[in-house]
Order: sequence, then structure tokens, then C-alpha cells
Amino acid sequence: MADNSQKQAENTPGQWYVDVNCIDCDVCRETAPNNFTQQAEKGYSYVMKQPATPEEAAQCQEAMESCPVEAIGNDG
Repeated sequence: MADNSQKQAENTPGQWYVDVNCIDCDVCRETAPNNFTQQAEKGYSYVMKQPATPEEAAQCQEAMESCPVEAIGNDG
């Protein structure tokens, strides 16, 4: 389970976030490409845009459920 006290600094403020356990596997970026992006130099993903539609929220939910290290969180 993601830890909201260890969020990546680049996350856009809001209910969705990626914490420091991210291993940059690309699952979230493939599942919700409008909402997640990569910090390539440091090797992790983060939330670049909070979901604005039900479709984007569903994609973020799928990304969270698919994350192999449970690094995606939702405080909503």
C-alpha cells in the first residue's frame, strides 16, 4: 500500500500520487498515459495530472491495482 507521507515531490497535488517505492516499471504510464509520466533521470513515475474525467479516474484505479510494488495511492 502506498504511503502518502512518502510521496514523490513531483506529484501534482490531489488525491492520486506515487510514493518513493516506485520502480519505474511503466505500468502506470501505459495504463493511464494522460495522468502519469516518468522522471527518467531518477528512475520513477509520478502523477503529472490528476484525473479530470471518470475514464481517467478508472485508468488511474487500474494502474493502482496493477502496480507491482503498490507505489500508487489514492487519498480520495
